[in-house]
Amino acid sequence: MPKLYSSNEIIKVLQKQGFVYISQKGSHMKFKKIGTFKSILRQSNLIEDDFRKK
Repeated sequence: MPKLYSSNEIIKVLQKQGFVYISQKGSHMKFKKIGTFKSILRQSNLIEDDFRKK
């Protein structure tokens, strides 16, 4: 089967979609998508008011 896309092309598309490079082991790169604000709140056990405090 022919190679459809280069790894550089794939990485560029992932980064444009909000994925961030995390680490690499050998030829395998790990990416993680940055969550939405609601997802960040849920994972951090914070509430929206925590960000409104001065």
